[in-house]
Amino acid sequence: MKGLVIKNTGSWYTVLTDDGQLVDCKVKGNFRIKGIRSTNPVAVGDRVTVGEGNWITEIEDRKNYIIRKSINLSKQSHILAANVDQAFLIVTVSRPETSTTFIDRFLASAEAYRVPVYLIFNKTDVLTDDELHYQQMMVDLYETIGYECRAISATTGQGVEQLRPLLEGKITLFSGNSGVGKSTLINSIVPHANLRTAEISDAHQTGMHTTTFSEMIPLDSHSPLNTQHASFLIDTPGIKGFGTFDMEREELTSYFREIFEFSKQCRFSDCTHTHEPGCAVLKAVEDHYIAQSRYQSYLSMLDDKDENKYREAY
Repeated sequence: MKGLVIKNTGSWYTVLTDDGQLVDCKVKGNFRIKGIRSTNPVAVGDRVTVGEGNWITEIEDRKNYIIRKSINLSKQSHILAANVDQAFLIVTVSRPETSTTFIDRFLASAEAYRVPVYLIFNKTDVLTDDELHYQQMMVDLYETIGYECRAISATTGQGVEQLRPLLEGKITLFSGNSGVGKSTLINSIVPHANLRTAEISDAHQTGMHTTTFSEMIPLDSHSPLNTQHASFLIDTPGIKGFGTFDMEREELTSYFREIFEFSKQCRFSDCTHTHEPGCAVLKAVEDHYIAQSRYQSYLSMLDDKDENKYREAY
């Protein structure tokens, strides 16, 4: 039978079959996706075939996936979710602060697999005037590049209702640093989800993990579960860092929209935008057409390729 993986606990997978059953399945130890060395060969969002004994025997080709480098195994990856229509990246300018480097790394990874991203700025109700000003500057920056942004408060409900129409008929990945209020937001949109939430650590102003494994949550609890044309949210564990994986150095430029546009004017077709004469990107950074923060994110990802590093969210 065929179905959709809607939950991964690390040792077993819940599959929603095409005829509406929920089946707990296992994967054989030697099961591997060709070409991908992953800590989780089967991911939430995968379309699979379930055989005798509830073993997953086959994975259908993925249209896309969001992937990051495994924290402890630098040569392996971790797939956050597969076959998504869009992603909501939940960010906060304070309590805790989401770095632009983290945002840019996530956006670049999404660009690599053509996953549209909305930037959701949460906790606007607790920001000072200066923090609100900084948030607006960030919104202006990313909207100028072409990313849609929303400013909300999951706690008070401000702006949350405007998100719901964006989720209808879509499979949406929710991601972000630990502590940005992702679980609180999902509970606000989908009250039946009942996700656990935790307080921010006072000592470090960082979040504590409340989601351990990825899970698909139906947007509408009143409709029968259906693998076709359904609206799902994918809740993922909070991420502290976002290591790049499986990106070639020469491809990186195309994952930064504004850098790619200016790169067409560079003197050399293989320009790395770091030192070359006649580099239109360096000129655009100098003239403030490309934000310094975005250019620094680009350089840090180039550095990843040189040193094969896993990057914390700094």
